[in-house]
Amino acid sequence: MTESPYRLAWRVTEPLHALVYFVPEAAERYAACGVDASAGYFASRGAAFGPVGPGIVTATFYNFNPALVARILPAVWERTTPAAMVAARLDAADAALTRGLGADVVAGPEMAEAAELARTAALAAGQWPQGRPLFAAHAELPWPEQPHLVLFHAQMLLREFRGDGHVAALLTAGITGLEAIVLHVASGEIDERFLRPTRGWTRDAWAAAAEDLRARGLLDENGLTDQGRRLRADLEATTDRLAEPAYRVLGEEGCLRLAALTRPLSRTVVKGGLLDPRQLTKTGRE
Repeated sequence: MTESPYRLAWRVTEPLHALVYFVPEAAERYAACGVDASAGYFASRGAAFGPVGPGIVTATFYNFNPALVARILPAVWERTTPAAMVAARLDAADAALTRGLGADVVAGPEMAEAAELARTAALAAGQWPQGRPLFAAHAELPWPEQPHLVLFHAQMLLREFRGDGHVAALLTAGITGLEAIVLHVASGEIDERFLRPTRGWTRDAWAAAAEDLRARGLLDENGLTDQGRRLRADLEATTDRLAEPAYRVLGEEGCLRLAALTRPLSRTVVKGGLLDPRQLTKTGRE
């Protein structure tokens, strides 16, 4: 199946946002706020909701063990504020992107063009906030001014827009958050040794979810069954369809241009190790 320009624009650009969840700059900025790296993830991403408790974060992040979230929220707000965590995450993105790409690249014309395209799509997404709580909350945050941070912020909005749609697809398919990541691991795209502990699930809970999925014909001893692969393909297709409205303002040509601009940037940060999950172990997320 040929990848649509709309999905391509999101996929190719996403490393420029996702790196903030892996780089040591984030752990350093969160530590300066009195927050460790594990709590920093929930506090920085959930800060758009304000000083909330675990309920709304468990609901919207979807695949984390509720007990893990409850150990962090709302206690983290005794040590810092949502505004401080929003600022810390943006500062971490600034430092990491500058380190990974170089000062000349982040200030270059290609970065400025990519930022404008991504911002246009992110602003267009604002026409459809209904049913997208994480996106809607982040859409109320102020925009930064520097082009590389505009690109980061825009892609963050587009990622949350897409993510809210993905949660809707999972709910419609009757797949829980834990089941979703068990299926993801079974696809061979990611390692259980990273995904299970960072989401706070025990081996027993994981095994029980896998057994339920086997009983439903989605898993067998070799991984995903044909039915399981069809389900994952349908989930991705639905997620793509729900994310597409944000990108229509760019048209196919604009999406292809955004991907062309961000592809070399994303390759640079990936090759530079800025999305290496082993860094989470070093900073204590696991």
